[in-house]
Amino acid sequence: MPQHRWNTTDAQSMPALDGLVYRSRLLGSDRSVVNIFGGNTSAKTSEIDHTGKQVQVLWVKGSGSDVATITEGGFAALRMPDIAPLMGRAAMSDEEMVAYLNRSTFLVDRPRQSIETLLHAFIPAAHVDHTHPDAVISLACAADGLALCRKLWGDRMVWVDYIRPGFTLSKQIGEGVIAHPKADLVVMGKHGLTVWGNTSAEVYSQTIKVIGEAEAFIEHTRNGRVIFAGAAVPALEASQQHTTWTAILPALRGMLSAHGSQIVQIDSSPDVLACIGSAGAAAFTQIGAACPDHLVHTKRLPLFVDWTPAAGIPALLTALQSGVRDYVSAYTAYFEAHKSADDVMMNPFPRIILIPGLGVVTAGADAQAADISNQLYHRAVAVIRGCMSVGEYTSLSAAEAFAIEYWPLEQYKLKLKPAPRELAGKIAIVTGAASGIGRATARRLAADGAHIAIFDINLEGAKKVAQELNDTYKMRRAIAVHCDVTSEAAVIAAMEHVIHAFGGLDIVVNNAGFAIAKPVTETTVDDWDKMLNVLGKGYFLISREAFKIWQQQKAGGSLVVIASKNSVMASKGNVAYSAAKAAELHMARCLAEEGGPIGVRVNTVLPDAVLEGSGIWDQGWRAARAAGYGIKPEELEDFYKARTVLKVNVRPEDIAEAVSYFAGPRGSRTTGGMITVDGGVTAAYAR
Repeated sequence: MPQHRWNTTDAQSMPALDGLVYRSRLLGSDRSVVNIFGGNTSAKTSEIDHTGKQVQVLWVKGSGSDVATITEGGFAALRMPDIAPLMGRAAMSDEEMVAYLNRSTFLVDRPRQSIETLLHAFIPAAHVDHTHPDAVISLACAADGLALCRKLWGDRMVWVDYIRPGFTLSKQIGEGVIAHPKADLVVMGKHGLTVWGNTSAEVYSQTIKVIGEAEAFIEHTRNGRVIFAGAAVPALEASQQHTTWTAILPALRGMLSAHGSQIVQIDSSPDVLACIGSAGAAAFTQIGAACPDHLVHTKRLPLFVDWTPAAGIPALLTALQSGVRDYVSAYTAYFEAHKSADDVMMNPFPRIILIPGLGVVTAGADAQAADISNQLYHRAVAVIRGCMSVGEYTSLSAAEAFAIEYWPLEQYKLKLKPAPRELAGKIAIVTGAASGIGRATARRLAADGAHIAIFDINLEGAKKVAQELNDTYKMRRAIAVHCDVTSEAAVIAAMEHVIHAFGGLDIVVNNAGFAIAKPVTETTVDDWDKMLNVLGKGYFLISREAFKIWQQQKAGGSLVVIASKNSVMASKGNVAYSAAKAAELHMARCLAEEGGPIGVRVNTVLPDAVLEGSGIWDQGWRAARAAGYGIKPEELEDFYKARTVLKVNVRPEDIAEAVSYFAGPRGSRTTGGMITVDGGVTAAYAR
């Protein structure tokens, strides 16, 4: 049951707009009441306009906002005297309505108003809430939904058959409310709930009350029956799930990324496993979306994979390949059957993949989009369960679904989005990314649009960098992964962590390292082994595991090795470091030869004297190198600057710029290459 969370102490003295924000956030805090980015709320207030006259203003949630996090600035403001007369019109196209509403604004510095603005305007109440509660949609999607709702609410309800949101739906609701003065709710067939009240507290209470009534009715009708038993295909135990996800995700992500790189999310939670493992799941999951608001994020249908765990992982990979191929063919046919002259087919690949016994995979242009699809499929599961508790689950027809998915007003929202960055949808690992060059590289690749796995033996430092990137960008743009690159088991586990978090891998930056500066006579075997272990073995292990993923993914990849100018220039006093860096450079060239046939590029960046923010230089390397040159440690920056042709110091961001070039499309025709980023050290010129 939804909780009534209105706090009278907090809300009693709030102005109307603050109350609107408060109740909107309360509603949005429960996703079984309001879907993410779904629903809309409103309030009508009396304001003074720019001429000094009093005017009634409709404040309504702006298009694309999420009521869970909305602020006062997220509400559009429109002049009621301008829009109330529209009730008298017989018809109005979407284009006419939007143009009219744009000219009726009270405040111009506000988001575009919701397509359901007139629904709020035409209901004669100060406060209106339109939500998509699981329980109400369960009744609204039932084959005999009208009869069920009449049985529950009687004359308290106005029922409106499904029609796409817009002027006509708004007018039908307004006329229905006016014609039935005793009604206190509207159920929109296959869509949602609308209620109203004189205050924010009153309309909020009404929403919670109606949802509670619907839930109680469903529970009573279910009468203890188990709707999703999950008995047809029981869930794999946790270790088997882990092994299976690891084995299939790169290949699946490669299939789904043929139309553009995708980030995937996996979900093996009990409710979805019970649903998709139930008898008949292959049929009832293909009926259609539970709510029009889901369609934009989920597509009309998920892909249901014809597989059982007993068949094994090879059979699952085969089933995924054929399933994705058939889905694309079916989606293309759906588009061709319903398209208009101006429609352009969007990504035809599934956003939701259901694998009995294993879980749900959702895909999106970024981690947030994948998570939204996942959230909405949980809502779909709840709606289907509720609907099957009281009757037969139904959905929009293919034509109705297409009219939502390719609705010009939804396409308009997509056009408002900024163009994707060049690494959008890409997944990058940066080793040694808690500080220095690695941290700067992680920041740069994230700015380019990539999702970043921060690998470092210093987990706390890695977490700080990941948090910074997530705060700067959005949900799950970065994860922190503890990784000792010298441990084969640790590297494999870290790579699996990335696969489970994002689905695969596109870019690897081998950067982890440290340095020892000693004359050869003072260099111990332990020094030598440590250096070659990190800079040789470590880079090899990371590269090898990345190549395995790229072979599965079949979508290419980019490996960038951070070597050193010491890899091509001899110098005294650091034989182990220089030898290890030379090994990295030649290993990269060898890997370029192996990577070419599978579309993997391997390139090397050769920095020199990057002191700023460096963990290496802070661990004794500065003092050792200064001693080798016969200068004070604090004089080292000026010493390095003076020896360059350009008379500059090299910063971590300069190295990150070179990595960005190699990692993305600008470097797409280069492999086996190297760039020196050293300010111009003549002895290190490539030849």
